Amino acid sequence: MSDNPAHPFHAMHGHGFVRVATSTPKVRTADVAFNRDAVLEEARRAHERHVDLLVYPELCLSSYAIDDLHLQGAMIAAVEAAVADIVTASAGLSPVLLVGAALRRKGRLYNCALAIAGGKLLGVVPKSYLPNYREFYEKRWFAPGKNLRGLTIRVNGQDVPFGTDLVFASDRLEHFRFFVELCEDFWAATPPSSLGALAGATILCNLSASNIVIGKSDERHMLCRAQSARAAAAYVYSAAGHGESTTDLAWDGQGVIYELGDLLAESERFSLHPELCIADIDCERIVAERMRLPTFADAAEAADRPEDSFRTIAFVHDPAPGDIGLIRPVGRFPFVPDRAWKLDADCYEAFNIQVDGLMRRLESTGARCMVIGVSGGLDSTHALIVAAKCCDRLGLPRSTIRGYTMPGFGTSEGTRSNAWKLMRALGITAGEIDIRPASTRMLEDIGHPFAGGEPVYDTTFENVQAGLRTDYLFRLASQHGGFVIGTGDLSELALGWCTYGVGDQMSHYAVNSGVPKTLIQYLIRWCTTTDQFDAHTDDVLLAILDTEISPELVPAGADGEIQSTESKIGPYELNDFFLHHVMRFGQKPSKVAFLALHAWGDAARGAWPAGFPEARKNAYDLPVIASWLEKFLQRFFAFSQFKRSAIPNGPKVSTGGALSPRGDWRAPSDASAAVWLDELRSRLP
Repeated sequence: MSDNPAHPFHAMHGHGFVRVATSTPKVRTADVAFNRDAVLEEARRAHERHVDLLVYPELCLSSYAIDDLHLQGAMIAAVEAAVADIVTASAGLSPVLLVGAALRRKGRLYNCALAIAGGKLLGVVPKSYLPNYREFYEKRWFAPGKNLRGLTIRVNGQDVPFGTDLVFASDRLEHFRFFVELCEDFWAATPPSSLGALAGATILCNLSASNIVIGKSDERHMLCRAQSARAAAAYVYSAAGHGESTTDLAWDGQGVIYELGDLLAESERFSLHPELCIADIDCERIVAERMRLPTFADAAEAADRPEDSFRTIAFVHDPAPGDIGLIRPVGRFPFVPDRAWKLDADCYEAFNIQVDGLMRRLESTGARCMVIGVSGGLDSTHALIVAAKCCDRLGLPRSTIRGYTMPGFGTSEGTRSNAWKLMRALGITAGEIDIRPASTRMLEDIGHPFAGGEPVYDTTFENVQAGLRTDYLFRLASQHGGFVIGTGDLSELALGWCTYGVGDQMSHYAVNSGVPKTLIQYLIRWCTTTDQFDAHTDDVLLAILDTEISPELVPAGADGEIQSTESKIGPYELNDFFLHHVMRFGQKPSKVAFLALHAWGDAARGAWPAGFPEARKNAYDLPVIASWLEKFLQRFFAFSQFKRSAIPNGPKVSTGGALSPRGDWRAPSDASAAVWLDELRSRLP
């Protein structure tokens, strides 16, 4: 597999990304020539960084806070002349420039955003809502643009599209479509960008000269985040900075870029130097999200289909080819909470979703006990501590939980010991059933070679043990008036890594079914750092976290090597990454591989979850990623759906989704994986 950076696989544009930036040029109050040069200097810097779309602040050519100077004839003429210079200079530059300027039309002056690219003025968007309260006085100078559609404006002898009905579209990248509004527009109850999104724009841009007061930065973040989430879009916001008049106001130059509610990048505020805030927006993901949201299409219909009435302004676009990197956060663990300032709250929420689900099930069944198999592994450990917390919340003794360790042919003394230590530490009703005699009897009855002394450790050998464990648990639940708590997790359901029917695929309530392996590991660690249980329990939990993941169904080899789950099905950290991008957004396999390479290619690059053990910070190259991704695709699409189609109830935990056929994921059990495998193989280097 080639690592040639010129190969199309490594080009982010080929995976649906668009590089956008906010610019905070250094302006000088009312000095149009200075500001024009500053705008062009930032445009050249953006070109060197392969930016596709560059958003400047509002009225950046004249500067914003010049009051009645906006109406001076010399100022109006100077701004229009500067526009001509920028249009000419834009030829040969990669980014579309969104420049703020005041332009006149038929005796009125408008506060406008100008879209400039490739030596052309593509179109002009007037500001819809003019603030005229507190420190703002825009209606003194400007006319509102709210209802201006289907018009043209003459700029430097050229008639160009003018109005609030413009969507600008790249002629090269299918989903690179943007809409423009200005400052106050997105403080309005009905932001124009909502219609712009419904008309097909994936990127919403805001040229702003919002002054700064205490708390206003948080308000901008809130509005950008909300609009990007509500409109299923990216939102690019650029505010005026140093150089504006501070006669009565101050400016911080805030630039932020959001995508579907996620913050991708933000600028340094109050900087004295010009700044580019750059991020790569996944326009393909935005379109995929809209397809998954019927409400988005319904809203478009309710708004009389803006796509039919808005004008599409196509522009010539020459995106940078080859490997130009990827400038955006790509989380290694998409299911794991990564907001440092809300880490405890997010983990608390995830854990208690499971606890609450189990509480409700216990109340509704009127069961006298909960029955759970405790192996000393991650999944049963997590299900057990959820059950323990359930008892605590309901005021029940933990002895309500009946835990059983059931050693088989591959059970190690370490995991068996940990199972007992955990059950004792939590104070549950504990027992042990050695399944080896019953397993041997069943293997004899079916004529399996192992019963005759042959070391045959095939799937049947493993499933006999897994099935007997589940069979015992169901009979114990019947005997004691309880129900069986399933321990299998979301990752195992994705891969089909469970024994169907009378096996670990089945239970009365699958409390872990919405939680992937990587999140289970993190939540167990969170429990130990936030005093959810006592110190003795924490010690056992940490010991279990340090144990290699294994089903322990096959005896250890002569060299003591135990059965390793991840050596057979792949690292769970990669599988969970694949699962998130395939299940949540329907990303093409080649794009999943591209994202995985940027997330996992270098252990020293990018953020790790808080408190993540240094020794477990792994890296994977493209051949390894591609190899495990092929196996994931085969298992997920062509092998394991029949198991998921018959899973018991269990709570959804993450926005990343769940695999219940009654919820996020519905698919045929007899599908082929050929489409996904072919796409991956055809796009890889």
